[in-house]
Amino acid sequence: MKGSCDSLTVNMAAEKKSSCRVFTLTFQVFVLGLSQSFYIGGEVNKRQLFVELNPGSTSVPPGGDLLHVRAVGNNDTLHFLFCSQGAPTLLLIHTNSSSSDIKVDWPLFLARNTSGSLKVEPESSTLYSTAVVFSRLLEYDDANDTADPNSDFFPPYELQDFTWSRLKLSGPVAVLCGAAATFANGSLCLQLSVFESEGRGQSLPHLLHSANSSQLGVWLDGVLPRATRSRFLLELQAVGGAYPLTRVDTSRSIDDEFTPSIFKVSQWVSSLNGSSEVLGFVQWKPVAYSQSNPTLEDATPCSHTNPRLQKGEMIMASSSLIHAFYTEPETFGLNVSFGLAGDPFYNSTKFLGWTMLVGIGSPPVDLFSPLVIAVMAVGLGTPMILLLLGVIWVSVHKRGTDSTTVYQPIN
Repeated sequence: MKGSCDSLTVNMAAEKKSSCRVFTLTFQVFVLGLSQSFYIGGEVNKRQLFVELNPGSTSVPPGGDLLHVRAVGNNDTLHFLFCSQGAPTLLLIHTNSSSSDIKVDWPLFLARNTSGSLKVEPESSTLYSTAVVFSRLLEYDDANDTADPNSDFFPPYELQDFTWSRLKLSGPVAVLCGAAATFANGSLCLQLSVFESEGRGQSLPHLLHSANSSQLGVWLDGVLPRATRSRFLLELQAVGGAYPLTRVDTSRSIDDEFTPSIFKVSQWVSSLNGSSEVLGFVQWKPVAYSQSNPTLEDATPCSHTNPRLQKGEMIMASSSLIHAFYTEPETFGLNVSFGLAGDPFYNSTKFLGWTMLVGIGSPPVDLFSPLVIAVMAVGLGTPMILLLLGVIWVSVHKRGTDSTTVYQPIN
């Protein structure tokens, strides 16, 4: 009898130990998965940034500035060139050398009639290039509140004809503001930010960026609209060599933590011979804001047209930077329109702000944040732990009951 009881005690102890092992193993797997989720989206690489205004020029060039930011990696370099000579333009060049640089022939560059006045040295190091030109600002009278871009348009604002300020620099951040004669005291501004590592924008829409991308913020502030129900569109031109930006993809997410109520991301991409491999991109979330320090209530949707092939000669004439670097570029253009039917008109706040990224490789992807993962962990992990504890309790209780039933005293 004693031997049987001892055997039962040993079996119960072994089962408890086995259940504890199962619980410990499950918990370890859970924690490992959680830690991996925290790691995903972490810092991938870093770049060292070098900022130079009007590189190689001995005096302030007339007509606008040229900003050059070298983002140097371990074995490659990204050259970000932001120019206000003509229509504002951002040119991105990727090279396979950490010592590559650019050279500007300023007399030819300022003449705006000769290609090749801006070159990469060594030229053979160039892997990929793309440029985005902010060509026109369009305004229409949405008298019937339909947000129909085919409504009555006013004459377009040609951004190459704007009077642009000198670039205001703060490290790898540059601000450019310009105005047309009819803007009164208002202005159209662009802010370029280049990054040395991965991070997220400080204000809405809190875009996720990497060391392979730059961020461009655009805002229209205090401009006098030509109608009380005016809405605006921004015309963009994407210029490239062999692989221009030709299509816009839309990705979806169930997580709107960083940009509340926005579950989509639009990505204007170039690919290698139509494959899924992305060489460069322009990325944005389909939302703009009607305040300079926006909150959720200030959000207004935006939409875009499909990219269309444009005449390269026209865009080369409007941008000194494009003319200086490209010989026969391919150009695709699209419009981004702001506001839907029923949304407040520009006149309600006289402010409109929008943000996008420009970079190489695959666009940054928003994954679940640590906060969301922690909430999911509590929601999914707690029932699992309770279930395991319940299994252990039932097993132990059943063994105890069985031992009481089997070994009854003999009268």
